[in-house]
Amino acid sequence: MQTRHKIWLPLIALGLMTGSLSARAAGWCESGKPVKFAGLNWESGMLLTDVMQYVLQKGYDCKTDSLPGNSITMEQAIGTNDIQVFAEEWIGRSEVWNKAEKAGKAVSVGAPIVGAVEGWYVPRYVIEGDAKRKLKPLAPDLKSIPDLAKYAQVFRDQEEPEKGRFYNCPAGWTCELDNTAILKKFKLDDKFTNFRPGTGPALDTAILSSYRRGEPILFYYWSPTPIMGQLDLVKLEEPGVDKNIHIKVGLSSVFNQQAPELVQVLAKVNLPLDLVNQNLARMSKERISSQKLALEFFKQHPDIWKQWVSEDAAKKIQASL
Repeated sequence: MQTRHKIWLPLIALGLMTGSLSARAAGWCESGKPVKFAGLNWESGMLLTDVMQYVLQKGYDCKTDSLPGNSITMEQAIGTNDIQVFAEEWIGRSEVWNKAEKAGKAVSVGAPIVGAVEGWYVPRYVIEGDAKRKLKPLAPDLKSIPDLAKYAQVFRDQEEPEKGRFYNCPAGWTCELDNTAILKKFKLDDKFTNFRPGTGPALDTAILSSYRRGEPILFYYWSPTPIMGQLDLVKLEEPGVDKNIHIKVGLSSVFNQQAPELVQVLAKVNLPLDLVNQNLARMSKERISSQKLALEFFKQHPDIWKQWVSEDAAKKIQASL
């Protein structure tokens, strides 16, 4: 009897181990579960999301889905595993994300874009003028955000003429809360209206129309984006703050634990900044969808994406093209 126990116990242990390995080998996608992505609504986020979805669909036979919402809501959904992937997470800026990561509900991996920046901008002609357009400098000493205190009237708000206007992010974006805090930090909230455009395209329209007319405008913006490549802008200094951005892939902890093979792939995704800017400019000028640009990327840059995936997955992706 004792001998029999000695024989069966290792077999039971082996069976449990084999079952565990089988469950792990089955993987996230083989089980039929879709990988749900945050439906980001800014250009670089849309492009990254489409690129990552294509890799998982064509290279690893995964079902994927994209769920729309504002960034704060989607970061909350990552923490509850209702969404698994947030393709362009700007680390350190969102309290929602920080809390989820600290609680062990979310993790960040990789570096899909390197060299991104964000901050407060004005057109260069506001500071230096533009002889070709016969524009005089209106704020010659403007270098930093605190300097705006003496230049509120340069950026006069037509609806509240006694104040200047600062173009913030749309409500619901993480950066909107950050910028509101900066207004208060430098005691500019009583000198500037905190104007929140309804959408990202509405913000773009305000910037572009003011620029074409040679009018002063103060606004928050970021790269990589089409506008940053099209216009001559000056980024205002924010004392004591480094606004270089660390962009990562945000993941739910559940997905991170249960889909290690896919996490390894997503952690390797990286698009060169100049290539992103070129594609975003095309998206804007030629009105090309992010899905079409993603497909063109896979056709034109196998030297880049083949570094992310296994040899078998690379063959599958290549065959899909």
